[in-house]
Amino acid sequence: MGVEASIRLELDKAREYMKSWDEYAARLKALKKGESKPLPPRRDYRLEVIADMLQGKYLVRCHAYQSEEMLSIMKLCREYGLKLAAFEHGLEGYRIADELVGYRVGVTTFADFWAYKWEAYNTLPHSAALMAKRGVLTAMNSDDAERMRRLFHEAAKTIRFGGLSEEEALKTITLNPAKMLGVDDRVGALEAGKDADIAVFSRHPFDPYTICRMTIVDGQVVFDRDSYHEDLKKAEEAAKKKEAEAKDKGKKPGVEG
Repeated sequence: MGVEASIRLELDKAREYMKSWDEYAARLKALKKGESKPLPPRRDYRLEVIADMLQGKYLVRCHAYQSEEMLSIMKLCREYGLKLAAFEHGLEGYRIADELVGYRVGVTTFADFWAYKWEAYNTLPHSAALMAKRGVLTAMNSDDAERMRRLFHEAAKTIRFGGLSEEEALKTITLNPAKMLGVDDRVGALEAGKDADIAVFSRHPFDPYTICRMTIVDGQVVFDRDSYHEDLKKAEEAAKKKEAEAKDKGKKPGVEG
């Protein structure tokens, strides 16, 4: 309740801020020749961002763990006309799947990482699959840099815990997050007309032993594992050669090194 009240307070401040600028604009428009310009309201960049949210210029992506938090935010967004795109983490989303579907809001969550703090306690590794099966737009994420670069392993866990199909599991790290970000017309699937952003793996992406062999962005190869190892080998050989030359230069004539 306290969090909801504090958010409501800021939204109301932003509404008043918008109103003050609207009134200022109206006074300027009604200004007659020879009259002095009215002073503008004090500029508040923080409230301007919130005002842009109220006007629909920005989507809301809410960091929340518990079902009560998410229900509270959905209520506020309905009341103030905010566009809610997704809940980030949403570990208890499986408890309110019907409400999430009804609001048409997605959840980007962890696979099996919880109970590290109080609000992240009441969940289970089946949560993502349970939400997806009930129709919630579900994606996998991580705050951790190590897990973040292995989200294909996180997606695979939705097959083990919850029984998602391979296609649905793959969508949690491709098409679904693209939809949440509003860029699914460009990325998220291998289709004609979309950006050629592709990762090529040595095995099935969900194989525990797979590695990324090539990364393509906008049709351009930005990483090739074979080329990388070849360049690394050349760099090591060049370093050894340079080191040997430096030793040779350091030797004095007629003296054995």
